[in-house]
This record gives sequence, C-alpha cells and structure tokens, in this order.
Amino acid sequence: MAELTNILEGCQNPDTTIRTQAEQALQKAQTESFPQFALALATELNNEGKPINVRQLAGITFKNLLVAKEEQLQKTKHLAWKQLDEALRAQIKTLLLGTLHSPVTISRHTAAQACAEVAAVELPYNVWAEFLPTITDNVTNPSHPNEVKVSTLECIGFSCERIAALEDVSVPEISPEVTDKMLNAIVDGMKEERADPIRLSATIALKNSLLFTKKNMETTEERNFIMQSICQATQCKDAKVRAAAYECVVQIAFQYYDKLQDYMMTLFQLTTKTIEVDEEEVALNAVEFWSTLCEEEMEIMDEIADDIPTTRTCHYYVKGALPNLGPLLTVALTKQDEDPFDDNWNLSMAAATCLGLISTTVEDEVVPVIMPFVEQNIQSENWRLRDAATMAFSSILDGPSTEVIGPYVNQSITFLLKALNDSNVMVKDTTAWTIGRICELHVRSIPHNIFPTLLSGLTEKLQGESPQVASQACFALHNVAAAFSADDAAEKTGTNALSQYMPTLLDYLLKASDRPDADESNLRPAAIEAVSVLIQNAAPDCMPLLIELLPVILERLEKSFSLSTLTNDDKEKKEGVQGLLCGLVQVLVLKLELEDVEVHADRIMTCLLQVLQIKNATCHQEAFSSISAVCDKMDAKFNKYMPALNTFLIGALRNYESFHVCAIVVGLVGDISRSIESDILLYCNEIMTALVELLQNKVLHRSVKPPVLSCFGDIAMAIGGSFEPFLKMTLYMLVSASDIQVPHDDEELIEYLQSLREGILEAYTGIIQGLKDGGRINLITPKDVENMVVLLEKIASEVDKDEEVLNKSVGLLGDLASAFGQHAKVILQRPFVESLLKEASNSEDPGVRATCEWASSEINRVLRMI
Repeated sequence: MAELTNILEGCQNPDTTIRTQAEQALQKAQTESFPQFALALATELNNEGKPINVRQLAGITFKNLLVAKEEQLQKTKHLAWKQLDEALRAQIKTLLLGTLHSPVTISRHTAAQACAEVAAVELPYNVWAEFLPTITDNVTNPSHPNEVKVSTLECIGFSCERIAALEDVSVPEISPEVTDKMLNAIVDGMKEERADPIRLSATIALKNSLLFTKKNMETTEERNFIMQSICQATQCKDAKVRAAAYECVVQIAFQYYDKLQDYMMTLFQLTTKTIEVDEEEVALNAVEFWSTLCEEEMEIMDEIADDIPTTRTCHYYVKGALPNLGPLLTVALTKQDEDPFDDNWNLSMAAATCLGLISTTVEDEVVPVIMPFVEQNIQSENWRLRDAATMAFSSILDGPSTEVIGPYVNQSITFLLKALNDSNVMVKDTTAWTIGRICELHVRSIPHNIFPTLLSGLTEKLQGESPQVASQACFALHNVAAAFSADDAAEKTGTNALSQYMPTLLDYLLKASDRPDADESNLRPAAIEAVSVLIQNAAPDCMPLLIELLPVILERLEKSFSLSTLTNDDKEKKEGVQGLLCGLVQVLVLKLELEDVEVHADRIMTCLLQVLQIKNATCHQEAFSSISAVCDKMDAKFNKYMPALNTFLIGALRNYESFHVCAIVVGLVGDISRSIESDILLYCNEIMTALVELLQNKVLHRSVKPPVLSCFGDIAMAIGGSFEPFLKMTLYMLVSASDIQVPHDDEELIEYLQSLREGILEAYTGIIQGLKDGGRINLITPKDVENMVVLLEKIASEVDKDEEVLNKSVGLLGDLASAFGQHAKVILQRPFVESLLKEASNSEDPGVRATCEWASSEINRVLRMI
C-alpha cells in the first residue's frame, strides 16, 4: 500500500474534509484487503524513514484491528487475525518485535502496545513461539540498550493487562510455563542495579501479571521472591518506582489476602513510614493498601455473618494496626490542598476515605482512637487542624453504634452549626458535609430543641455561600427530609416536624437551583434532589402547598424550552435543568391526588412530549418516568395521550444503545397496558414487534430482557383473547429464555437468571389470566403447559431460590389450577408441586405464604374433582 503514508497523514489533517476522506480510505483498505492492510500497518510502524506521527498512527490502527469493547466484536476480530496465513502473521510479528528496538521512543512504545494485542490473542493458545525467547533476551541480555528493555517490559505489562481484560471472551488460561518466563523477565527488570526507567516498567508489568501468578504465589519460595522484589522497589530513589511498587502491594492485598500473614509486619512498617514521610503520589498508594485491606476484611466478615460458606479467614489486620494507623491518618488529613475548589485526589482525601473504611470495619473500636484528635483540634486556631478534626469526625460516623457515637453527635451539633460560619471556606464545606452525614446516619441523636436552628442554619447557607458549601447544605437538608420517610405519625396526625418549615425550605432550595453559579459543585442537582425528597416525605397538611407548587414547576419547564443555547455548554445546562424539572413533576404527580393532577394533565403531557423531542438520554429517562407517573394516576383516561406518545414509545424501544431509556419504556408499556387495558390493542402490532426485536437483539444490554418478558404478560392481561396473533411467538420466546443456564459460581449471572425467571413467570401468569378472562384459554396447548411445568420442575429442584421466583412459581401453579381445572389434575399430582408449596408455606415472607395459601386452595379444589 504505497499510499498508506499519505492516508495516515490525512487522518491527522485539521481539515475535516481531508480527514474524513482519509478515514474512509483507511476503512476501505481494511475491509477490502485485511491481510495486506495489517502487514502494511506493521511495515509502516517499523519503517525508520517514515514520520513519527505516521508510525504512531499506524501502530495504533494496527492495535485497533484486534481490540473491541463489545464481546462478540472482540471475538470476531480475534478470529479474523487467526484466519490470516501463518507466514503472513509471522512476518507481521517479526516487524512488531523488531520495532521494540527502534531508536524512536514513541515508536517503541506503540510497538509494545501492538505486540501486546497479538500476544493477547496468541499466548493463551501457545502459538507465538518466538515471543517469550525474544522478550527474555531483550530484558536480560546486557548488549541491548536500556530503552529496549523498557519497551519490552512495557510490552509484557500491556500483554498481561490485555489478557486479563479478555476473561469475558472465554480465552484459555495462560500456561504456568508462560507465566514463569514472563515473571522471570519482569523480576530481572526490577533488580536494584537496574536503571530506574527499567525498574518502573518492570514494576508496572509485575502488577499486571499478578492476575496470572496464582501458582507462583502458592509456592512459598516463589512468593517470597516476588514479595522481596516488591519491598525492595518500595525503597527505590525514584518516586515513580516506589508508587508503582505500592500499586503491586495493593493488588496483592486484593488478590492474595490469605497469603499476607508472613509479610504483614514488614508491610505495616513500610506503609506507615511512607504515609508519614514520602511524597504524595507514593503515600497515596500506601494508604490505598489499608483501604483495600478494610474492603477485604469487611467482605470476609459479611460472609461469616451471613453464613455464606467460605474458606477465607479474617486476620483482623486493620484492627491490629488501628492504634498506630488511626493517628497517622489524622495527621494525613491535615495535608489539604490550599485551593478549596481543587477536586484533584490528594492525601487528605485518601486518608478520609481510608478512615471511613476503617470505621465500618472495626466499628465501635475506632471511636476512642480518633475522638481525642477531634476534641483536641476542632476549635484550633489553625484552619487545617479544624478542618481535619471535622473531617475525622465525619469519617467515623458510619460504623460505630448509635450508643457509642451518639453522645458525641449530641454534643457536637450545636458547635457544628456555629462552625457553618467559620472564616475558612474549606472548614465550612467540611462542616456542612459532616452535618449532612449526621442527618443521614444519626438524625435521632440530634436534640429536638436544635431542629429549628439546624434548618435555619442550613437554609442560610443556600444563598451567599460558595456553591461548594451550598451544595453540602442541600445534601444535609436532603438527609433531614429523608429521615421522615418512615414517619408513620404523619398519617395519623396529619402533620410532622417538617411541615411548618416546608414553604421556606422549598423556596430557598428552588432559589439555590437558580443561582448563576448553580452549575458548580453539583449545586443545582443537589438542590432539586432535596426538593424532591421534601415532596416525597411531606405530611398531609402540606398538600395545598404541593398543589400550588405543581404549576410553578411546569412554568419553569415551559420557560426552559425558550432558553438560548449558543454553545454546547448552554445546551447541556438547558437539558440538565429540563431533566431535573421532569423529575420534580414525577414526584409531585405521584404525591398528589387524581383531581389535583388531572387539571394539569394536558399541560404536563405537552411539556413531557416536548422534552422527548430533545436528543438527550437523561432527559428521556426522566420524561418517560414522569409519563409513567401520569399514566398510573390517570388510569383509563390516559388513553387520549397515546396517539401523540406512541411514536416516542416505538422510537425508544428501538434505541438499543440507550438501554436505560429502553428499560424504562418497557416498564411504561406495562403501566399503560394496566391503565388503558383493551384500548392498547390499537398499538399492539408495533409495540409487540418492537419488544420481540429487543429480545432478538444480541447487543442489547441483558438487563432489559427480563422486563420485556414481563411486559408480554401485561399486554396479554390487557387485551385478553385478542392476544392470539402474538401468542405463538411469545411462547417460543419464553421457552427459549427458560433454557438459559449460567455458571454456578458467577453471582452476577445468577442474579440475572433470577430476574429472567421472574419475567418468564410473570409473562406466563399474564397470558393465562388474560386468555382465561377473554374466553380463549383453549389457545394454550398441552405442549405449552408442559413447557411451563418443565420450568417449574427445574426451579423446584434448585436448593437456593430467590423469594420472588418462589412466589411467582407458586402463583403460576395456582393459575394453572384455576384456568385448566381438571385438565391440570395429572400435572398437579406431580411431586414437585408439593415440594414447591411446602417450601413456600415455610417462607419468612408473608407475601409468599399468602400466595401459597391461595394456590393451595385452587390446587386442592382441582384434586378433589372426580
């Protein structure tokens, strides 16, 4: 491809027309002649006479020939490479490995990435014989320049990283022999006598290789060697090497917690010293080590508490280190950034996060270690100490029991409210955050007489303070309102402690959302979310206020459509406001009575349909959720909006990429079916076609599919016997979904299977009830019933059942008995029926027991028939 250089240069041309033409030419070359294209790219990367930017783009383009985010596409790309002629592949690989020796840094680096992609395809299958000898020689042979060793170690690191990322593509595990050779090369590069750039690349490579070193970590001698190499690297003069070494330590804590015992004293000494005196980039990773240990120990303790079978033992390293580690972290809290608006991760933030994790790990025991620092410094003249003490207190609020931390909360709240007026903005920000955490976790420990002062203190911060402080005040008010979510007294008395403050709170929060700087520090979303929670938890005596608020919010939404959008930032701001306002419409509609919503329904729907004309997935999520609320409230009267809405429904159901929107719309179709019932028949052809296409789509996120199955049941219930045209395809889909199996050790897939079964069972129930009510139950054949029974038998045979699946399984048994009567008698006499009913009757869930009682009565009625 003689013209490839020109094409690659064209791809980097600032002229859009030239760049587009070049990109199209590149794509055409790939499509029409993939083998020659791959070879040409490798040749271009290897050619020292070509421009550096061209060589770099050639390497990146080659790498992208083998890379894809989506699993199926990744498999397709790997297959295309494997199908290339073996001699051609060998020629390409020789060029790539040769470029690791290039005198040009960026070319070596790019070649390391390209080689890694080929290695990720071939090493699991042991088909690149030259790779390991070449990289080993590159690293260990003294005759090769240091630059070649660095690039080679980069290549090893990239290879390990990519192989690890391909776990979901079902590639074989790397053989121990390959791992050993790669590890030997890495450890050689980590030797103390190596140059720092070599040690850095080797240490990074080691971190990436730890995913494949299980065999090595199981062997004491090899594990000691690995740990010794890492510990030596933590003492390197180069801070980047030290930081990378601690990344290895973090990775080992995560993957090999059970192997740490022999090394904990050394790791304790190294990490604590590093936190105390080392540069921030290094100290951050040392703190992360302890954060990771907290997460591992919490997971083990949760497994033990939940009686989950486990072979892991908790060694309580965090608890043992607490007396020394806790005070060390409080000192780290004082290393705040000078700029209060700098959100970059720093040692103070890391220490606060770690302290929070320690608190949830050791619970009450953290209080006597940290509170002396808080009490000693919270009124210090030094703002850093005041801020650190406040943050330390905030960090230990979650974990300790109310009995232990509650008295400190009770004593501190008055002081914290005064500290909202501190002269330092960071102290005010941290104080507002701490008050928010108290309201979230220990609101009952706040003295009742402080409540008015608390609310007035927080509302004052909504205006005139920095967006950062105002946002934290919104967070606190949000949590105050959320504390009333379980307030049953309001239903009896008609009021609660919030009622008298509601007008002021709503007014101040809405004004905060209108501030010119509300785009900063998440202020606008925080204010609107606080309004939303206040609405949700408003007592009955606030209904007149909320009735007045609905048209105010609608007016804001209407005005938003005329906001000018000269820049992309203007457009994002406008759409953000519209999404938030749609959310408020939803909570108001849900809270108010039908008669209060109905007078505004046309106006609401006009606004929401206008929002749906915007190309913004977040806005669509909020608008469709609001429409769902209107639908539930309006019931059959919602039908008048269907002609205008249907186009948007179908469009969203076919927007596979925005799967969150897709899932909401599937749920909305179910809501509409239940509300307008048989009137949905007019739209069923389009809707059912779109739903079936969703199930058939291989790239759609799997979370959408269970609601689709459930939606079939909603539609069948709504249209009764008119479901006949869709019955055969629907039942076929349900049988196919019933056959899906997942690995027993994959919790995520097991959870998906449970939700899938819920959807299947709901669909079967809806179809049976709909056809029965429509007088067409005869459309379900004995074979269809047997398919249902096969699924129920499979569920009955499983030891661990989800309660909802059990509930719906028993419900389906009752439906079969109710719909088919004596024709179902033989099925209902099978052993699995009694097994399911017995399990459901012993459930701790009263809902499951109630369903079981009804199903049992229906089944017994059939069994008594002669």
